Amino acid sequence: MYIVAIAWLYVTILMALTESNVFAGVLTFLFYGLAPTSLLLWLFGGPVRRRRATRMAADGTPLDEGRDERSPTP
Repeated sequence: MYIVAIAWLYVTILMALTESNVFAGVLTFLFYGLAPTSLLLWLFGGPVRRRRATRMAADGTPLDEGRDERSPTP
C-alpha cells in the first residue's frame, strides 16, 4: 500500500510543479496530495494499531513502554 501512496505523492508533486505560481503549487500539493494520503494511511493503519494495542495488553506490556517516568506526559 505504501507504493501507491508514494506514487500518488509523486504525481501530485508533478502537478504542483506545473502550476502557474508557487502558492497554487503548494496548495495543490497539500490538498490533492498530502492531506488525502495522510488520511488514507491513517484509516488503513487503524487495524494495525488495534492489533498492536491488543497484543501489548495481552503481554502485560504498557503501551507507553519507552517513556521516562520522570518526564511529564504530553
